[in-house]
Amino acid sequence: MATDSSTSVDLESLRELINVRLAQLVPEGHPRGPAAAARHSLLAPGKRLRAVITLVAARAQGGRIEDALDTACAIEMIHTSSLVFDDLPAMDDADLRRGEPTTHKAFGEDIAILAGIGLINGAYEVIAKSKALDAERRMEIMRLVTRAVGWQGLVHGQALDLASSNDDDAIDAIHEGKTGALFIAAAECGGLCGGACTDEERRSLRAYGRSLGFAYQAFDDVLDQVACEQTAGKTTGRDEGKATAVLSASASLASAKTLANRQLDNAVAAAGEHSPLAKLAEFIRTYFAQTIAA
Repeated sequence: MATDSSTSVDLESLRELINVRLAQLVPEGHPRGPAAAARHSLLAPGKRLRAVITLVAARAQGGRIEDALDTACAIEMIHTSSLVFDDLPAMDDADLRRGEPTTHKAFGEDIAILAGIGLINGAYEVIAKSKALDAERRMEIMRLVTRAVGWQGLVHGQALDLASSNDDDAIDAIHEGKTGALFIAAAECGGLCGGACTDEERRSLRAYGRSLGFAYQAFDDVLDQVACEQTAGKTTGRDEGKATAVLSASASLASAKTLANRQLDNAVAAAGEHSPLAKLAEFIRTYFAQTIAA
């Protein structure tokens, strides 16, 4: 994977760039309509991690941030749609997300469902219309993103999560679908925007995304158990009875932290220790260590 040790990762600047573009991509619409509900969730304060991964992966391959921005925002729109659905009463029945009332609490379940559908469909349109990418790359990115959402991705992972008990064997499959699939897509699509084309480069990007996704989910499982809603910015304590890195039969808070740090080590190794992607992985390590200790 191409690296640039002189390139820093200015996360705040990248997040601001993403936030500005997201506000442009979703219309305001009727104040109580699906577009307004989508904006309520999409524009609430968030880490924008998957979108940041996309931008940093493009930069790591020697590409321009601007060429990957719409793809990054499309991935963020898909992630936000998954949160809207995840929070519904039929799923996790959560009240708080990104420090704000969940979409169904603010707009009702019917409008929340429509907002989630609109975000996914809107994301596909954003990729299809991206002027920074040639037709071949747009098509390949669309293939990767739709796969991350579909039968082997978010949909599959969410279904497994809803049906799971605290079974060790279920954890990897759930995390691969619910979290890993979109992290993998973010890294690989970003790399494609930046010019990644060899099989080896793409394998490295996928390995990075998978390890980072598993680490993030393990840390998030810890937060669900130890953080208050104010610290986490969302409803916590909803994982009881589920297969998580903390609550599975052989797991604990300590083992989940160990697992997360080991996966971050794997992500750094996949990216190369001097890559901007490795720096991003180390930022995540520091962020969660500070948040869990808070």
